[in-house]
Amino acid sequence: MDRIWKWVSGFGAVLLLLSHVTSGLEVPLDPKVLEGLPQPPTITQQSPKDYIFDPRENIVIRCEAKGKPHPSFSWTRNGSHFDVEEDPKVLMSPGSGTLTIDISGEKAEAYEGMYQCRAQNQHGTALSNKIFIRQSRSPLWSKEVNEPIMVQTGISLVLHCRPPTGLPPPVIFWMDNNFQKLPLDRRVSQALNGDLYFSNVLPEDTRSDYICYARFPHTQTIQQKQPISVTVMNSSPEGDRRPGFMLPLGSTSTKMVLRGQTLALECIAEGLPTPSISWHKIGGELQSGRTVFYNFNKTLMISNVNEGDAGDYRCTATNKLGSVHHIIKVTVKAAPFWVSAPRNLILAPNETDSLTCRVDGDPKPNISWFVNGIPIENDPKDHSRKVEDDTVILSNVQTGTSAVYQCNASNEYGYLLANAFVSVLAQRPRVLTPPNQVYRVITNNPALLDCSSFGSPIPTITWFKDFQVSVRNADPYVIHENGSLEINMAQPLHSGNYTCIATNNLGREENHVSLEVKEPTRILKQPEYRMVQRGMSVVFECQVKHDSTLTPTMTWLKDSVELPPDERFVVSKESLIINDVIDDDKGTYTCIANTILDQDSASATLTVVEATPTPAIVYEVPDPPTDLELTDQTDRSIQLTWTPGDEHNSPVQSFLIQYEDLLHQPGVWVNLTEVPGSSITAQLLLSPYVYYSFRVQARNQVGYSQPSDSSAKYLTNPAPPDENPSNVQGVGTKPDNLVITWTPLTGFQSNGPGLKYKVHWRQKDVEKDWSSVNVTNSSHFIVTGTQTYVPYEIKVQAFNDYNHGPEPEVVIGYSGEDVPLSAPDDVQVKVHNSTLAEVHWEPVPTQSVRGKLQGYKLYYRRERGLHGTEEEFDQQEQHLTFNGNRSEGMLPGLQPYSVYSLYIKVLNSKGEGPPSPILTFETPEGVPGPPSFLRVINPGLNSLTLNWGPPVNNYGRLTGYTLNFQPVNTTNELGPLRKFSFKANETTFTLSSLNSSVLYKFYLSATTVRGPGPNITEEAYTAMDIAFIQPTVETDKVPPVGPVFGTVNASAIEGGAVISWEYFGHHKNVFVEYNVENSEEDWKRELVNGTHSHTIKGLKPGTTYRVCVLARDGADQTVHKTNEVSVTVPAVPNRQIDIATQGWFIGLMCAIALLILVLLIVCFIKRNKGGKYPVKEKEDAHQDPEIQPMKEDDGTFGEYRSMESDTEDHKPLKGSRTPSNGTVRRDESDDSLVDYGEGGDGQFNEDGSFIGQYSGKKEKDTHEGNESSEAPSPVNAMNSFV
Repeated sequence: MDRIWKWVSGFGAVLLLLSHVTSGLEVPLDPKVLEGLPQPPTITQQSPKDYIFDPRENIVIRCEAKGKPHPSFSWTRNGSHFDVEEDPKVLMSPGSGTLTIDISGEKAEAYEGMYQCRAQNQHGTALSNKIFIRQSRSPLWSKEVNEPIMVQTGISLVLHCRPPTGLPPPVIFWMDNNFQKLPLDRRVSQALNGDLYFSNVLPEDTRSDYICYARFPHTQTIQQKQPISVTVMNSSPEGDRRPGFMLPLGSTSTKMVLRGQTLALECIAEGLPTPSISWHKIGGELQSGRTVFYNFNKTLMISNVNEGDAGDYRCTATNKLGSVHHIIKVTVKAAPFWVSAPRNLILAPNETDSLTCRVDGDPKPNISWFVNGIPIENDPKDHSRKVEDDTVILSNVQTGTSAVYQCNASNEYGYLLANAFVSVLAQRPRVLTPPNQVYRVITNNPALLDCSSFGSPIPTITWFKDFQVSVRNADPYVIHENGSLEINMAQPLHSGNYTCIATNNLGREENHVSLEVKEPTRILKQPEYRMVQRGMSVVFECQVKHDSTLTPTMTWLKDSVELPPDERFVVSKESLIINDVIDDDKGTYTCIANTILDQDSASATLTVVEATPTPAIVYEVPDPPTDLELTDQTDRSIQLTWTPGDEHNSPVQSFLIQYEDLLHQPGVWVNLTEVPGSSITAQLLLSPYVYYSFRVQARNQVGYSQPSDSSAKYLTNPAPPDENPSNVQGVGTKPDNLVITWTPLTGFQSNGPGLKYKVHWRQKDVEKDWSSVNVTNSSHFIVTGTQTYVPYEIKVQAFNDYNHGPEPEVVIGYSGEDVPLSAPDDVQVKVHNSTLAEVHWEPVPTQSVRGKLQGYKLYYRRERGLHGTEEEFDQQEQHLTFNGNRSEGMLPGLQPYSVYSLYIKVLNSKGEGPPSPILTFETPEGVPGPPSFLRVINPGLNSLTLNWGPPVNNYGRLTGYTLNFQPVNTTNELGPLRKFSFKANETTFTLSSLNSSVLYKFYLSATTVRGPGPNITEEAYTAMDIAFIQPTVETDKVPPVGPVFGTVNASAIEGGAVISWEYFGHHKNVFVEYNVENSEEDWKRELVNGTHSHTIKGLKPGTTYRVCVLARDGADQTVHKTNEVSVTVPAVPNRQIDIATQGWFIGLMCAIALLILVLLIVCFIKRNKGGKYPVKEKEDAHQDPEIQPMKEDDGTFGEYRSMESDTEDHKPLKGSRTPSNGTVRRDESDDSLVDYGEGGDGQFNEDGSFIGQYSGKKEKDTHEGNESSEAPSPVNAMNSFV
C-alpha cells in the first residue's frame, strides 16, 4: 500500500490518506456486502477428467457452481448440446448441474462420450473440464489350447499370460489349483505384463497347474487362463552359463514417461547360477528418496518423475561366470502443468489489470483463450482487451463488461482448463464496522480501533479525533492497510471520540467510535504470612485500588482452587477471616481483584501450629564442653581434650569436633570428626600449612549444644601438595580449540605457599612430546589451533614453593566439535504393517561426523490419507532419535492408509547434519474404527429398525458392515447369534420376524479389505404385546406399565406339582406361593428368580393345593400377582414287582450273551480259512469304470472326458458370467462368484495363500477337476489377495 501525505483545507493539520494499488479487490464475506453484489459463475466442484463407471451402478457426473444470481446449467456431449430433459433416464439435481444417469435396463455404451458442463448467469459463463465417460469392461480370455511344456533342467522358460484387455487394465497373479500363490524369488519372477519368467528351471518346477488370473477391479470379476503344464526333465541337464537378458531384448531399449508419473523399468535375466540384478544411472545418481526396487531388484520404480530423471539407465546381470549389461534410454515428457493459474479480478470502472495463464510442459503447450466459453477470436471485438500469448490485458474496463475467461493449455499428453472471472463493479464506500462502538483499554496497553470498509474503487481511510483533530501516522498512532487505527501504549489523554471516513470517487461514508482509557487495578495492601495456633482465628487483608468507573469483584482461592463451602470462612470487601482454624486450613491463600478489563492478585501462606503443653520434665540440649587443651603436637596429628557440660536430662550421644583455618578461610568452621559421647579426648589428623583452631559441640536426643570456646591455635609446617586437581576434563568449545578444566585445590589442600598448576597435553597417537604450561590462580586453560574433534592426552599436576605433587593421571579429552558434513545415504523403508515401518540407511563416514556421534534423528510427517474423501489437515512434523551408530530403526504409531514423508539427519553434540533426500512411502490399509453411532428406532411388536453412521476413521476403503444380534432373556442369558452383512453405502436396516417384548443385543462392525474393526453395541426391546395377557394386580398397589405375568399352568406329579408361567417383567424377586385349599394355614413361599417353571416337592398325596406366582419390585415394593390355580396331588399307587431286578432274570440274560459270543468266534475262524465270496469274484471280473486311471494323453478321467463340451474351455470362473459385450451387469448375473463366500470370510494372506472356509455351492467331483476354466474358489478371496 502506498501512503501519500496531503494537505486538507479547513482542518489546519496533516491528514493521512490511504491509496490502494489497483489489483484484485477482495470481496468481504459480510452478508451486508454480499447481498445484491453481482458475481459471475465459478465452478466449485466437478468430476475427474477420466471417469470410468461401473455398469451396475448409476452414472453421477458432478458439476457445482456459485454466482450472483445463482447460475443455470447446461451440458454438451461430444461437442453437441445434450438435452437433459428429453432423456427420462437422465436427471439433473435442482439448483445444481450434477447429472445422475440411470443405466438399469439400458445399454450403458449409449452414454459413453465427452461431457462438459456450462454454468451461466447474466454476468458470464464458466466451463467445467471435459469429462471423458467410459464404461468399465472385463472381456473374456481369448480361446487357446496350451500344449504341455517339456524342458531340461537349467534351461530358462517364459510362461505367457496374455490377459484380455480391460478397462481399467486387470491385475495379474499366478496361482495353482489349490488357490495358493506361486512362490516368487530371484529365480522365478512375474514381469510387469504378467508373464512368468524362470531364469533356470529345476525339477521341483514340474507341475500341471500354472494358472494365470486376471482380476478386473470395477466389475469385481476374475478371469482364469487355461492351466499350463510344465515338466522338467533331468536326462541331460544344462550346465552353468553366463547371464543373458530375457527382458528386454537386445543391448538397448527406450522408455518414455510423463512428468509426475511413476517410471517402471525392469530387467529379467537368465543364466546358471541365477544372476543377480543391479542398477546404475549413467552420468548421475539414483534419487534415494523416490527410488524403490521391487521383484528382487529386477524392477526399478521412480515416483513423481521430473525432467532430471531422464537419461540412460544401465541394468547389470551378474553370476560367477560373468555379467551382461542392458541400457534403457529414458525420456521424460510432460502434460501441461501450472506455473501460475489465472485468478479472479474485481475491478472498478476505468481500471486496468491483466489475466495471466502461465503453464509449462513438453512439448510446449498451446494456449487458447475463451470468453464465456467462446473462443476469444470469435468474440465481438473489444478494444479494451488485448491478448499477448499467455496474458490478456484489460484496459479502462467499463461497467457491464463482466465476463468469465477460460484459459486452455494443451499438448499431445493432456490439457489444463482454468476459469477466471472479471467483475466490473462501481460501489460507493461502505463502512462495515458497527457504528458507535466503545473501546475500553487499560493504561499502557495497546488499543485497536477498527474501520473495515468496502468499495470499488478501493476507498481511502482518514481518521479524526474529537471531530476536529486529524490523526497522523506517527508515534503513538499506526494506521494499518485495512484502515484500523492502533495506539501502541494508550494513555488517559488518548480517551475521546474518533471518526473514520472512507472515500472514493463515488462518495464517502463515516463511522464514529469512542475510546476510554482506564486506570489499572492494583492491590495496595497484600495479605501477609500468618502462623496461628489450632482453634484460633486469622485475618488476611487485601485492599484494592481501581478505576472509578470499573467495579472490581474480589475472589479468594486456597491452593489455587475455590474456598471450601465452610461457614468458618468469612469474605468481606477487603479481607478474609478464618475462624476456629484447623490443620486442613494450612496452605496458600490468594486474593484476586477482577474487573471487566484486567485483574491483579496477591498470595500469602498460613501455617497452623499446636499450642505447646508445659512438660513435666524439661529436656534441653546439653551445655557446651569447656577446658579445651591441645597436646602431643606433630606436623600431621594432635590430641584434643575437653570437659563435658551439663546433659539436661538427656545423655550426650556424641561430640562433634570442628576446626577453623585462620590462614586460608578465617571465620569458617569445618566439621572434622565425631566421637562417641563417652569420650573426652580425640586424636586428630592434620594437614600441612594450616593454622588450626578447634572447638567441640555435644549432641543429645534434643540436639546439638552451642559450640565451645576456641582452643589454642596451632600452625603446621608447609609441604609439597599431597594430591592433584580433580575432575580434569578436555572439551573443545570451538572446532579449533581444546579447553582443559579442573577443580582447583583449596588453600587447605595446597600444603604450602605458591600453589600453581602444570598443564600437559599432546595429541593422542600422533604426538610423542608433551606440551605444557604453568597456570596460576585459574582452573582452566585453552589450547588453540587444534584439529576438529581429535583426541588429546591431558594431565594437570599441582606444585607449590616446596615441590611438585604426585604424578598426575592421564585423561583423554577431545577438541571442539563441528556440525556433521554428510547426510545418511540409501534411505529405504520397509512397511511391516499398517502402523509399523522399518527404516534402513547407510551410516555416514566417521570422519564426516566431526564430533561424538550421538545417533540419527528421523523426521517424519503424515502428508495425506489415501482415502479420497478424507479431509486434510496440516500435520505436525514428528521425529525419533536412534542413539548410537545405527543403520536401521523401527517407526511405530503410523496411521493406516496414509502417505508419509521422512528424512534423516546425523546428530553429534554440536548439532544436526544436513538432511537426507525426502523419501515418501505409503502404509497399507488397516481395520476401521467402530461405526460412529448405532441407534434403534421405530420399535415394533416384531421388528426393530437400526440406523448407524460410518466410522470416524476408516483406515482404508470401507467394504461394508457386519451386524450380529441375539436375544437376551430375563436372566441375562444370551440366545443364538444371527448375522447380516451390508454394503458400505447402507446405513439403515429393519429386522423383522422378532418376538415381542424381548430384549435384543446388537453388535455392529465396519469392514475394510483388511478385516472387521471393533464392534459398537446397542440393546433394545421390541414392543410389548398386551392383547392376550390379563394379569392380576393387587388393588392397593400402583399397576405397572404393561402386564407382568401371562398364562399360569400347573400339573401334578408324584409327591408334588410343576408350576410354569409367562413372565414379562424385570423385577428382581419372583416367588411361588401355595397352601392347602380351604384351609387357614399360612401361605408357603419359595424364591424362583431366573426361571419360568418350578417344581414344588413334599406335598401330601391326595390333597388339593392353591398356587399363584408373584413378583415384587425392589424399588417401590409394588406386588404383581397371578390368578390362583388349583392342583391335586395324586395318591400313592400300589408297588408292583419289577422283573428286571429279579436274580433269575439276570442269570438268564448272561447265559444268552455268552452263547452269542461263542457263535461269533466260530464264524470268524471259519472265514479266515480261505476261499472267495461270490461278490469278490464279481469284483475281480468286472472293474468299476469310475475307478479307472487317468488317460495319459489328455489328463482326463477315462470316458467322462468325452461328455464335456469344448465350448467350455474358455469360460470364466464359475459364477462370474460375462455378457457378449464384455461387461458384467448386476441384473444379468444370477450366479456371481460373490455367492460363494460369506461376506469376505474367505481371503488370502499377504503371501497369497487362501485362508477361510468354502461355503455355499458344493465342490465338483474329482473327474471335473481338469476343466480349464472352472474354479470353485470365492471371488472375495481373489479380491482380497490382489
